[in-house]
Amino acid sequence: MTSPAPSLRENRLARETSPYLLQHRHNPVDWWPWGPEALAEAKRLNRPILLSVGYAACHWCHVMAHESFEDEATAAVMNELFVNIKVDREERPDIDHIYMSALHLLGEQGGWPLTMFLTPDGQPVWGGTYFPKRSRFGRAAFVDVLREIARLFSEEPAKIEQNRAALMERLAAAARPQGRVVIGEAELDQAAARLAEGFDPVHGGLGGAPKFPQASLFEALWRGGRRRRDSGLIDVVAHTLGRICQGGIYDHLGGGFARYSVDERWLVPHFEKMLYDNAQLLDLVALAAAETKNPLFGLRARETVAWLTREMTTPDGAFCASLDADSEGEEGKFYVWSFDEIEHVLGRDDALFFAAHYDVSREGNFEGHNILNRLRGDLQDEATEARLAALRAKLLSVRASRVRPGLDDKVLADWNGLMIAALTHAGLLLGEPEWIAMARRAFDFVAAAMTRGDRLGHSWRDGRLLFPGLASDHAAMIRAALALHEATGERPYLDRALAWQAAFDRHHAHQDGGYYLTADDAEGLVVRPFVTHDDATPNPNGLAAQNLVRLATLTGDDRWRDAADRLFDGLLPHAASNVYGHLSILNALDLRLRAAELVVVGDDTGDLTAAALRQPFLDHIVLRARAAEDLPDLHPARAAFASLSVPAVLVCAGGRCSLPVTDADALPAAIESGAR
Repeated sequence: MTSPAPSLRENRLARETSPYLLQHRHNPVDWWPWGPEALAEAKRLNRPILLSVGYAACHWCHVMAHESFEDEATAAVMNELFVNIKVDREERPDIDHIYMSALHLLGEQGGWPLTMFLTPDGQPVWGGTYFPKRSRFGRAAFVDVLREIARLFSEEPAKIEQNRAALMERLAAAARPQGRVVIGEAELDQAAARLAEGFDPVHGGLGGAPKFPQASLFEALWRGGRRRRDSGLIDVVAHTLGRICQGGIYDHLGGGFARYSVDERWLVPHFEKMLYDNAQLLDLVALAAAETKNPLFGLRARETVAWLTREMTTPDGAFCASLDADSEGEEGKFYVWSFDEIEHVLGRDDALFFAAHYDVSREGNFEGHNILNRLRGDLQDEATEARLAALRAKLLSVRASRVRPGLDDKVLADWNGLMIAALTHAGLLLGEPEWIAMARRAFDFVAAAMTRGDRLGHSWRDGRLLFPGLASDHAAMIRAALALHEATGERPYLDRALAWQAAFDRHHAHQDGGYYLTADDAEGLVVRPFVTHDDATPNPNGLAAQNLVRLATLTGDDRWRDAADRLFDGLLPHAASNVYGHLSILNALDLRLRAAELVVVGDDTGDLTAAALRQPFLDHIVLRARAAEDLPDLHPARAAFASLSVPAVLVCAGGRCSLPVTDADALPAAIESGAR
């Protein structure tokens, strides 16, 4: 028996801008968006709250919606027994964090959709993720769960209170600081070595399945390789990135990376494409292209930016959030091929040629279909690659006529910040000035449309801004501003970073170091989240620490370095007890300990500045000083101005500077020998 067709009437979600919430506007469920009105209604009726959190590209969110939320009978039970609240986790990661943390403390596996049951004032009691419509595999049917939870609230409130009190106590304890520890380069080296031991020597990535493109982990190993001059650590990351770039997790026709691979080989993706994954991977493949000279990485970077331009850029120049995994109700249908389809488009000879390189067969490599991949080999000779590129273009043109996956076109400040910085870094490393121009356009949109005074909002769509923003928005957009300032030398980017940092400190600072996720004047929640661990994106505290280190160099104001050190004092105890979960803060510590300032002295607009900007962004900060007065009073590079008659670069670290470098080709050697 199939579920009844969704009701044509609209619920309250019809007034929202989130594409995910709008997907549910015709549900017969009497949904509320999160807000004071929903909580007030729960208190007025003295009913428990059913909180459902998901996102537009979430496959199992769609499954549960179709099975239960579109079903009139299930909706009737939900409406009778609960106040039902629907949340887009990408719009409200603060809410998602609170209740996902509660689920973990209950000993349950996390994931989305997140289904939580709350007291009428929003405190978590119990929950889970996907609940089937009918009992199966030992799991209770969703309606049975609903009725039992409602019965406990009504008939055994003491059990509810006991569970609630224990959860709230543990949530509060998780936010308390744990004392002070010392972590230095030796400890970072030990951590990198331990992390590398867990990598799959054949397929790359951490062993087993599923496999995620864990950018902060890859960055930590790359930093370790540079710090220790250990090519083995860099090879581990380069091998992993190579497998990702050749696997089915990469879209070989359209460009861009999927969320993760369900198998250990990187063959079968979970097909949604997220802006944040592609931003972080663009950073890394551009870095790998510049340092390893492997043409595969540069090719994937350019293809990914082409996808970003073609499919993910709004008319205003900002970047959309995600592409769904599903089309026509089937996960991955847009991306897979049969041999016959390929033969019909390319003809027999070209189809056989293409199939030999992209693992295509009549029986298929995925549920009777073919996921295009090149895991069997490396890039071929120039003529072969040119022929394959022409065949890919034909298939892409045909694929464009298929029913497309849903596009979540809301603009998130934090994810845009990650992509703006990545485009800037990659544009410098690979000599693509248009990428920096793209980054500037996106930055200008966020700075104009998503900023009120000196404060950022979080989500923008259809002319409406969700305000105030989160710690992640400020940290990522400050990072973007600093990247553009270094790339262009233009002062307004630095001024904007300073203004946003001041607002960040004013509204998010935690008394023990670090930053609350939500602002001090944001809508009240049962707990104000103080999050230190990384998620699919780097923790905002880790980004903030890097920002503060760069601000200290770029402004010459040591107060920013002192602020970074206070942040490290507050957060390194968390990192010491859970290295794997706090790699972004350890990556920031590496920058704090080893950052070299590349000081371009004199009025240079040519090769020297370009050479400085081409150095890996992980451990270099470019500072431009046309005159001695542009440097702090005690900066060691000031003395060089008295003896220099031509522009030069000084490599400064640890309070000392190298001899002036006037030949751009000599800069890498000076970095190795002069100040390291």
